[in-house]
Amino acid sequence: MQELLHVKTIAEGNKLLGLNPPKHPLITVNNDKDVTFPKEYEGARFASDMYFIAFKDRVAGSLDYGRNSYDFQEGTMIFVAPNQVMTIPELEVMQCNKGWSLLFHPDLIRKSHLGGIIKEYSFFSYEANEALHLSIEEREHISTVVNQIKKEYSQNIDKHSQRLIISNLELLLNYCMRFYDRQFYTRTNLNKDFTVEFEKVLNQYLDSKQLKENGIPAVSYFGEQMNMSPNYLSDLLKKETGKSAKGHINDAIIDRAKTVLLHSKEPISQIAYEMGFEYPQSFTRLFKSKTGHSPVEYRSLN
Repeated sequence: MQELLHVKTIAEGNKLLGLNPPKHPLITVNNDKDVTFPKEYEGARFASDMYFIAFKDRVAGSLDYGRNSYDFQEGTMIFVAPNQVMTIPELEVMQCNKGWSLLFHPDLIRKSHLGGIIKEYSFFSYEANEALHLSIEEREHISTVVNQIKKEYSQNIDKHSQRLIISNLELLLNYCMRFYDRQFYTRTNLNKDFTVEFEKVLNQYLDSKQLKENGIPAVSYFGEQMNMSPNYLSDLLKKETGKSAKGHINDAIIDRAKTVLLHSKEPISQIAYEMGFEYPQSFTRLFKSKTGHSPVEYRSLN
């Protein structure tokens, strides 16, 4: 297996892509048509210390990312957080005439408001087949903001530059969050199917012995079963039902616990273990947060 390429700085990334040294050490926007990527690196795996945003427009080719391969046939964007592993696509994909990539180092935003909320942009942990598809109007919005970022760092840097660059970067991410919301809503029929599938997988887990033997399932378990990233699945459920995946899991477990409480005389600690909790206190705490009563109070009141 080819050694993993690890890019630590913007300068290293530009050198690898055959581009000129960056005009700003912590952020850059590169047009794909300018890339002269060495052909021997096609198919190599790489990761970087930077956030990576890419746009591709109507180009034949694919990008391997995580467990999936995404085929770029229309205007799409993908988002990659630091240290996530990708596979370098064919040169034709890298040199898409209308494509671009934006890289920024976490140090750029570390002391800013954006640095404190960057994890709220959960699409940085989506899989490649969960890419953002842009309409023509949306592309224009994105392009305007990206060009403003590039213009800001390309001119003489002054005391306002850092704040303006970060403000525009946050604006870009907020637009992407809005457009992802639109994508969730316009795919509502498909999302309903996924919701039904999630409930089916959840009930199968709860009906089996896995709950007692393996504990409460993580959202990643359902992501693997449904071939989705945990963040995408949770966001999809949140948009469709108003509850995150973790909320659905906890509600289902507490609902079953209510039935057990009222139809058995088992000790609370035993019920907690059967419900997948390692510690009875954790079960009691969650039960009370959901019902307003402790398990003992619930049993006595009903």
